[in-house]
Amino acid sequence: VFFLFATSALAAPDDFIYLGCSQIKYAAGSGYESNVNAVLSSIVNSAAFTNYDGFNVSFPRNPPPVYGLFQCRGDLGSSACHDCVSAAVARLGSACAGACGGALQLEGCFVRYDNSSFVGVEDKTVVVDKCGAATGANDADAAGRRDAVLSYLTSGDQYYRVAGAARVQGVAQCVQDLSVGECSDCLSDAVGMLKTECVSASWGDVFLAKCYARYFISPRPSAAAGGGVFGSPAGSSNDEVQRDLAILIGLVAGVTLLVIFLSFYSKYVDRKG
Repeated sequence: VFFLFATSALAAPDDFIYLGCSQIKYAAGSGYESNVNAVLSSIVNSAAFTNYDGFNVSFPRNPPPVYGLFQCRGDLGSSACHDCVSAAVARLGSACAGACGGALQLEGCFVRYDNSSFVGVEDKTVVVDKCGAATGANDADAAGRRDAVLSYLTSGDQYYRVAGAARVQGVAQCVQDLSVGECSDCLSDAVGMLKTECVSASWGDVFLAKCYARYFISPRPSAAAGGGVFGSPAGSSNDEVQRDLAILIGLVAGVTLLVIFLSFYSKYVDRKG
């Protein structure tokens, strides 16, 4: 059993999303503690070479076994993956000290260990289900594109999937201990929740135990944000052009009148002379 605490999504790989610790504790100095330390050390070491791995550690003198796995976000390089996993293991070891199981999801990686076998087992338990503020009553175009992006995320056979359409971006990922069919099944549930629970939201996150789906709709350019060409406010660009044109016409007319006046004055002086 896990107590789960979630925050809103952030961008940096080591930013926190959720943490869970088992209520069951192990005795300090026990064989199980040695197995936990061995699994977490193996996870950190393996993250230097791959973006996913699973473990089952049980020394003959230290039963019961400990199961563990880690996975990095599909777009992270090996160095960033290792850094994220190292930070996750350090944080998990501190936050779940003495707990028989723990799970930590950061923006860039996921780490879990437990005393019951979970590697290779499909699990669609809802961990995080959050929606952002509404996009606006007249943003039907973004809503349609969002649904198209989310539908695309449920297709294909990759464990890490990204999609985008205009202002809408989406990303989804399954833990790689699932089969391709189990991955699609898990993502179908996650995407279904986003579509029904975040109907008009500017962003949405659904994390299940073995997969997640997320989307974000960028805001429309606004006058206050300087959305016009070259940073000029979009709402006032036409007014500014008309104003500048009127000033230019006025200047040209003034110069023309001055030239005509000087011409007549010159002729008048010549006649007087």
